[in-house]
Amino acid sequence: MQQPVNQGNLFLAVALSLTLLLGFHYFYERPHQEELRRAAALKEAAKAMEKDVAAKPAVETPQDRAALIAASKRVAILSAQVQGSINLTGARFDDIALPYYRETLDPQSPAVVLLSPSGTAAPHRGYYADFGWLSDAPVIVPNDTTVWQASSEKLAPGTPVTLSWDNGQGLRFERVVTLDDNFMFTITDRVINQGEQPVTLHPFARLMHQTKPSKQDLAFGHAGPMGVFDGILKEHSYDSLEESVEVNDSAVGGWLGVSDKYWLTALIPNPTEKFNASFRYARDPDQKPEEGRYQVDFRGTALTVAPKASQEYTRHFFAGAKRVELLAAYGETLNIEKFDFAIDYGWYRFLVKPMLYTLNWLGRQTGNVGIAILLLTIIVKILVLPLGIRSYRSMGKMKLLQPEMQRLQERFKDDRQRMSIEMMELYKREKVSPVSGCLPLLAQIPVFFALYKVLSIGIDMRHAPFYGWIHDLSAPDPTSLFNVFGLLPWNAPAFLHIGVWPILMGLSMFFLQKMSPAPTDPTQKIVMNWMPVMFTVGFAPNMASGLLIYWTWSNLISIAQQFLIFRRMAKH
Repeated sequence: MQQPVNQGNLFLAVALSLTLLLGFHYFYERPHQEELRRAAALKEAAKAMEKDVAAKPAVETPQDRAALIAASKRVAILSAQVQGSINLTGARFDDIALPYYRETLDPQSPAVVLLSPSGTAAPHRGYYADFGWLSDAPVIVPNDTTVWQASSEKLAPGTPVTLSWDNGQGLRFERVVTLDDNFMFTITDRVINQGEQPVTLHPFARLMHQTKPSKQDLAFGHAGPMGVFDGILKEHSYDSLEESVEVNDSAVGGWLGVSDKYWLTALIPNPTEKFNASFRYARDPDQKPEEGRYQVDFRGTALTVAPKASQEYTRHFFAGAKRVELLAAYGETLNIEKFDFAIDYGWYRFLVKPMLYTLNWLGRQTGNVGIAILLLTIIVKILVLPLGIRSYRSMGKMKLLQPEMQRLQERFKDDRQRMSIEMMELYKREKVSPVSGCLPLLAQIPVFFALYKVLSIGIDMRHAPFYGWIHDLSAPDPTSLFNVFGLLPWNAPAFLHIGVWPILMGLSMFFLQKMSPAPTDPTQKIVMNWMPVMFTVGFAPNMASGLLIYWTWSNLISIAQQFLIFRRMAKH
């Protein structure tokens, strides 16, 4: 017989179930959904940073850079190292030139342009930085169309400028921009909440880059987006970013930016707070891949501004030349982790960095970077002299044994196995190892690669003159054998630009090779004999003059060392 249902227990069970469901929704599901909504809103706001140029282009077609700058109200930037302006529409840094560095050797040529407005026609194209706030609530914050008010028409070292804007809803935004004597801007954003409700905002900063560097600049090290996150250097090539579209990272302390061979733009968050960084790529369907937009941005930790209160956030912005001492000094004074790693030291960082410091110091002491290269080469030769002496002594012994080795080759030319046995007996009898001369040279290879790297990346070589016809140590030798070094009025093709220094380098290689023991293998001998010619014709014409001078001078020092050691051995 079925028992009657206890109505009281049923109602109690239903009530408990509803209580559990409502409690779960109120204490867990609702906060979770709210958090997802806030995260989605923040993500959309972050994506807006990369879409604003595509969705709302500043201009329909590329225009002249000067015309775009003149069309907007600006605050002038005036210093010995940085000149340009800040666009008051969006408070955007999109006009920066470096007057100390010129595009060509002519001192009257235009200054190197680093940043340009969006929509600028080639060769500069759009390259700019902007800063602001992101909100995950329906709060009006400054954007790329906001017109700011400036406290002054000029920004200079010792003369900061304050930008301000009121959203009309109780929030006032102020931005104090300062510039030091070099390339570092300090940007302090202040939010003043005059309303009755607290407001939560995220500080952000962005670099938008629309120009890929030349293949020549890419050949000497990393050029492109990069950054240091939790002490780890991360570099992204333009090609890899085009494939992945977006790369994200996060850290406490560090920096991120865009590096070229000689120039750097970098965003530096608050070193004590966590930030989220993104490297993005986007392009319109009708654009070529290299015409797309490369974006570097970061979003800082949320700040809550209480009613009738204010909050501040300070970050730094570097836009200038990659001078190693300057980057290292900023790293120390502003607590920027591994800021000098913006210079691509390569695999031999522990050698390249001190060599670069030494070259810069010698250049300042002598007043000529070419002389500094010669002195640095001598210093390196002295440091590796013990290895060099061992190598040259071994090669000297091998050279003295050349007649006997040739006699064995002729005697056993039809029996290679017997010839090898006799050669080994000769080495054993004379206490000579055929590889003893190579090992010290192999140990010197990292040193010479490091020196080569120093001369490839050092900004002090750019437009630095030497003597005679060399007016730019970072450029190839301008003379050519095929127009009799300028005597004939004919511009030889690029592959025929074999100048004086390439020829001197080839001759020094030839004489150095003749002083060394010849290979026993006929094929190796032929290759070694043609090596100076191949280097002179194939590599030297496109090599920087500073590298040619270093290589030639290094060969001459090696020739002198070998001559003295061989002469001393011959006496004994």
